[in-house]
Amino acid sequence: MENIVNDKINGLLDLVYGETFSETHRSVLFEKIDKTCHAISENRKTGWDEKDVVLITYADQFSQEGEKALPVFTRFYNKWLSGSFSHVHLLPFYPWSSDDGFSVIDYHQVAPETGCWQDVAELKCSASLMFDFVCNHMSAKSEWFSHYLQQKPGYEDFFIAVDPRTDLSAVTRPRALPLLTPFTLHDGSIKHLWTTFSEDQIDLNFASPGVLIAMVDVLLHYLLEGARYIRLDAVGFMWKIPGTNCIHLEQTHRLIQLFRAITDTVAPGTVIITETNVPHKDNVSYFGDGENEAQMVYQFSLPPLVLHAVHRQDVQALVRWASSLSLPSANTTWFNFLASHDGIGLNPLRGILPEPDILALVEQLQQEGALVNWKNNPDGTRSPYEINVTYLDALSPRDGEDEQRIARFILAHAVLLSFPGVPAVYIQSILGSRNDYDGVERLGYNRAINRKKFKAGEVDAQLENSETLRHKIYKSLSELIVIRRKEKAFHPASRAEFDVVNKCILKITRTAGDGERITGLFNFSNTEQTLLSNTHYGRELLTQHIIKGTALTLNPWQVMWIKEN
Repeated sequence: MENIVNDKINGLLDLVYGETFSETHRSVLFEKIDKTCHAISENRKTGWDEKDVVLITYADQFSQEGEKALPVFTRFYNKWLSGSFSHVHLLPFYPWSSDDGFSVIDYHQVAPETGCWQDVAELKCSASLMFDFVCNHMSAKSEWFSHYLQQKPGYEDFFIAVDPRTDLSAVTRPRALPLLTPFTLHDGSIKHLWTTFSEDQIDLNFASPGVLIAMVDVLLHYLLEGARYIRLDAVGFMWKIPGTNCIHLEQTHRLIQLFRAITDTVAPGTVIITETNVPHKDNVSYFGDGENEAQMVYQFSLPPLVLHAVHRQDVQALVRWASSLSLPSANTTWFNFLASHDGIGLNPLRGILPEPDILALVEQLQQEGALVNWKNNPDGTRSPYEINVTYLDALSPRDGEDEQRIARFILAHAVLLSFPGVPAVYIQSILGSRNDYDGVERLGYNRAINRKKFKAGEVDAQLENSETLRHKIYKSLSELIVIRRKEKAFHPASRAEFDVVNKCILKITRTAGDGERITGLFNFSNTEQTLLSNTHYGRELLTQHIIKGTALTLNPWQVMWIKEN
C-alpha cells in the first residue's frame, strides 16, 4: 500500500515538475510526510452526515481586556453555539498584516493576541475544526519575503518576478488593482512581483520545488494540529503562465490532487474544500474525477440565487440551477453557505442569469444600503464582482418591519439547510447582525460591513433579551439547525428533488436511503399562498402540526418542513 501511495505522489510530482523536482527534493518531501504519518494517531470521521453543520467565524471574534481572544470565543461557543454546530471554521488565526488574516506572516504560528496552539486544542475538545490553508499568497511582512528581498540563498525563486513589459492582458483579475508590484532587493535591483490580490499579498511561486516543500510542510502542520476540514483559499490562481488567463490551469488541479493524496495518506478522513469564487462550471471542476481532488467545493451560486429569488419573488431560476446539480461520485458533496467573511460573489451567477438581471440585483441592493466591489475586465471595462452587506440586510428593505425581516431570513436559511451537502452559517448571521457602516468608515474597506468584532458580554446581553432582533434571529435559526441535525432525510447524500409549485413557491423533497422523506415548502412572496394538495400527510417539523392532505396555507415568507408518514 505504501508503495502505491508513493507512486501516486511521485506520479503527480512528475506531471507538474518533471526533472526539476530532484531526488533530494523527493527525499525531503517524503521524510516530512512519513514523520507526520507516525505522529498522528487519532481517527477522523469518514464522510459526513446530517449532523454536520459548520460555523464560520474569526478566532478573535470576541475580546476581553487582559485575555487572549481564542479562549473568550471558546467560552462563547460552548455557551451559545455548541448545541447547533458540529464544526467551527476558524478564519486565518495566524500572524497577519492585512485583509483580516488572509495576508499571512507566519503559517506555523497562532497570532499572539489570539492565543496559542493549546487554545486551538481546547476548542477542538468542543468542535471539529476547519483551518484555512492560504496557499496562493503570503504577507509582504513575512520572514520568507524578507529573505527574498535580502537575496538569501534558497529564497531566490519563492516569488514570481515578471518583466513589466510582458503582455499580461489575458490574466483573470479578481480585483481592480495592479497585477504587478515593484519591490527593491538588497542589491538595489527592482523586481516586479506578481500580486493577484494586493501589494501586501505576494503570490508564491509553486513552480519552485522549494515552495512546494515549504507549503506541504504547512499542510502537514495543520493536519498535526487536528484540522478535520482544510479550506484551500483562492486556490484557482496558484499556477501562473504568462499568455494564459492564469486561473484553473492544469498544474493547479495537479497540485490539489497532490495535496489530496498527501492528506489521504497522513490523515484519512480529512476533507479538502476548494474556495473558487468563479462561474459554476469552473467551480465544479475542482471535484476532479470525484476521487482525486476536493471532496467538497463551495456552492458559490447559492447565496446570490437565493437573494435573486427573494427580491424577484420568483424561484424559477433557483430551481433550474438546483435541478441541474450533479456530483461526480458519492465521495463528494457541496459546501453550502449564504454568508461568509467576504461579500456575496456575483461571478458565480454568470452563465446562470443574464447580465441585465445581475446588474438589476446589484442596483436594487445598492438602493437598500449594500456596497459593491468591482473588477477590471481584459477589454478595459469594469464589472461588479461582489456585494458587501450582511445577509440579513441583503434580504429585506432597510426600513422594513422586523417581523418580515426575520421571516425572510429564516426562509433563506431553511433553504440552505434543505440543500444536499454540508451547510455552513456565518457567525454574523446567527447573531442577527446588521450592516456595520461604522466599521467601513473606520477601516476603510467595504468588506468591513460584515466583519464586526465584539467585546465579551456585548452580544450576550442582547441574546438574553427576548425583545431584541439578535435574540429572535438567534433563537429561530438555532431551533431550525437543531431540527435539521436530527433528520436522516437531510443527510448530504439523500436524494433531492426541486420543483416550482408556482413561480413564488419552492418545493424541495429530500429522501433518505430508507425511504424517510421530508418535503420543504417555501413561500418566496409577500402574499399568502394556498396549495390545493392532497399529497402531503405527516408532521410539520417547525410547528409540530399534523398535516392531513388538505389545502395548505403558507403565510408570506413562510417555510414548512413536512416529515411524511
